[in-house]
Amino acid sequence: MTATSCPSAALTSAQVEELNKRLSTMRHDVNNYLSLMMAALELVRRKPEAAERMANTLDEQPMKITTAIKKFSADFETTLGIRHG
Repeated sequence: MTATSCPSAALTSAQVEELNKRLSTMRHDVNNYLSLMMAALELVRRKPEAAERMANTLDEQPMKITTAIKKFSADFETTLGIRHG
């Protein structure tokens, strides 16, 4: 799969600001998902009997991280006019 775009993808300051906001939101969301994973693992270390309850939390987070990154990537590519052909 190759990406094509305009030779000169100049962004306005408003577009750069919007991408920065979206990047900040994505970083915040990913950090929250990773924090949940760390907290769940710590709880399991301290209370092994909680492993079954924490399994769902641990299982959900990677997909949430992937979704957040894919959403930002799609927004970024749309803003830059990148199309996959």
